[in-house]
Amino acid sequence: MAEELALLVADVFEAAGALRRAGEALAGAEGQTQARWQLMSVVSEESLPVARAARRLGVARQGVQRIANELVRDGLAEFRDNPDHRTSSLLALTPSGRRALEAITARAEAAHRVMGEGIAQADLATLRALLRRLTEQTDQWAEAEAEAGTATGAEAGEAKRGTRSRAATDRLPE
Repeated sequence: MAEELALLVADVFEAAGALRRAGEALAGAEGQTQARWQLMSVVSEESLPVARAARRLGVARQGVQRIANELVRDGLAEFRDNPDHRTSSLLALTPSGRRALEAITARAEAAHRVMGEGIAQADLATLRALLRRLTEQTDQWAEAEAEAGTATGAEAGEAKRGTRSRAATDRLPE
C-alpha cells in the first residue's frame, strides 16, 4: 500500500507539472500568468480580501498580495471597501479583468476537451473523488502530526494554517 501510494504521489506531481505548464501556456496566450489566472478566478464569483483568497489558493498571503497589486496596476482588478473590515479591502475584478478571465477560460475549455479525449467522464469523476479523499486524509494526517509536535515548526504552522511555505509560494508563476 505505501509503495503504491508513493508511486501515486510521483504521478500526481508529474501530472501537476504538465498541467502547470499547460496552464502557463493558456494564460500566456492571453498575456497573463497562471498565478494571475488563478487569482482572477478565485475572486470572479465574489470579491474577497487577499488573505481569504490566499487561503483558498493554499498559498502565502504575501505572494497573493503581490499578484493582486499587479492586477490592480494593470486595470484587471480593483480594491474595494470592505464593509466587514475597514483595513482589509476586497479584491474585485474590473470589466477588463472579467474579459481576460473569460478569454483564458474559453481557451482552457477547448484544451480540456482535447486533453480529456478517450477518458470516460465516469473515470474522471472517480479520479476526482479519490484525489479529494486523499487530500483530505493527507490534511488530517498533517494536522495530527502538527498537534503531536512531530512535524517541524514550519510544517506545523502550514498544517494549522492550511498554507504552503515561502518556497511553494515562490513557485507561483510571475
